Amino acid sequence: MSQKKTLPPVVWESGLVVKPVYTAADRPAAPPEEPGAYPYTRGILPTMYRERPWTMRQYAGFGTAAETRERFRYLIDHGQTGLNVAFDLPTQCGLDSDDPMAEGEVGRVGMAVDTLADMEEAFLGIPHDEISVSLTIKGSAVAIMAMFFAMARKRGYPLADLRGTAQNDILKEFVGRGTWIFPVEPSVKLVVDTMEFCARNVPRYSPVSVCGYHIRESGATPAQEVAYGLAIASAYVERALARGLPVDDFASGISFNFDVHGNLWEQVVKLRAGRRKWAKIMRERFGAQNPRSLQLRMIAGGGGGGLTIEQPENNIVRGAYYALASALAGTQTMALCCYDEAYTIPSEHSARLALRTMQILMHEVGACDTVDPLGGSYFVESATDEMEALIDRILAGVEAEGGIVQAIAEGRIQAEVNLQAYELEKKLRSGETPKVGVNRFVEQEAERPVELHPYREEEASKQVARLAQKRRERDGAAVERTLAALRAVATRGDNVMPAVMDAVEAYATIGEICGELRAVFGAYREPIRF
Repeated sequence: MSQKKTLPPVVWESGLVVKPVYTAADRPAAPPEEPGAYPYTRGILPTMYRERPWTMRQYAGFGTAAETRERFRYLIDHGQTGLNVAFDLPTQCGLDSDDPMAEGEVGRVGMAVDTLADMEEAFLGIPHDEISVSLTIKGSAVAIMAMFFAMARKRGYPLADLRGTAQNDILKEFVGRGTWIFPVEPSVKLVVDTMEFCARNVPRYSPVSVCGYHIRESGATPAQEVAYGLAIASAYVERALARGLPVDDFASGISFNFDVHGNLWEQVVKLRAGRRKWAKIMRERFGAQNPRSLQLRMIAGGGGGGLTIEQPENNIVRGAYYALASALAGTQTMALCCYDEAYTIPSEHSARLALRTMQILMHEVGACDTVDPLGGSYFVESATDEMEALIDRILAGVEAEGGIVQAIAEGRIQAEVNLQAYELEKKLRSGETPKVGVNRFVEQEAERPVELHPYREEEASKQVARLAQKRRERDGAAVERTLAALRAVATRGDNVMPAVMDAVEAYATIGEICGELRAVFGAYREPIRF
């Protein structure tokens, strides 16, 4: 009798060990629940993609509003079904384009927005009853959301019918990206202001997309990404409940954005486990009754952290696998990073190629043929259980130390993510974590086969001139009146959204609005931990 060969263990980034073979003994006797049924491990809808394929929502925005609108039209004309708007760094940080701090950054990595006029320009001719819009904005979210709502209302779209999402998850900014403006507590307060405003005025709009994506991109493991995301979402729910909002009035407006790169199976099971855990949290901890309050709706797609500068065409293949993982995991919306994004913002060519990747998956490969094709797999179901248990342990650790808001305010979550980033980089450099083109199958390339997207200083100058013209044309007294009212509302601690709506409709700038809030709330200073 031959002896079984001892195989080396496979350990996922999250630390879970994968066995060579899985059998029925690895799964509990009870079969998985049906798709569309609590706790939604197999998907939030009974028929999933057979009835409604995922929304394709590529990230786009650069330069002026007019340039960005051209890219929007290009993507829509090539089959994109939703928009995902990129804003430049000054806009994200609440700075006007003529602010000295904005020099060199106006329109560089997103659309520059100073006033409502820019929002009106960007969405001219875009049908809001056909195309849903995601606003990827954080520190200045109250102003950008107010501009979007005001623009749609001016165009005759009732706010009650408006669909879309704002990323607007400020807690992950303190962990992952850094486009904060105000200290942690008032920043969370502003998020909950948008949740309350939308629950009462824009009920079909998701005012906060909790973004584990950027936490993962900053170095967190897949398990940490989901666990910290669920903890952050729970904090927003707690604050909304403390205001007296019934949970089922706002919970369905919380969506999620998760990263997909690396091991395909680990990505699938983390999203299945996260969906199940969120349903349990909402029903068992917060008492939600409406099924939509229990359902984790997400955008998931290729993560930029998986892309490489080396051999960039390999990123086309990576993107296809990331899209497949997202579909197998049951995402509602998909966005793929383009193959050139390790170098530059996407060209039209690369954006179209990423869009075609999703369309091939949807229409040719068969990803929409049946609901949750991996359901019942010994391996996938067992690994989903293990991943949920690991997420539980991480959540318990966060709660034991005072909760996610306190942990972020003190810099503890940031320190943990930074440590993981360091460990991952060591493994990449040593080759312990394989990366094709980086530490496996390396080639010496003569030149980089990627065309860089140009940054045109003249477009930035046009934006500054446009802002100056709008300042001359607007009713200055109305601007001063609405800004004074905004400061008074913020000082009282009331919901600022109605006052911000008034200010943007008077064409107050994003810098003026955020300046009033900064005068009341102060500015964030990052804690230093070693």
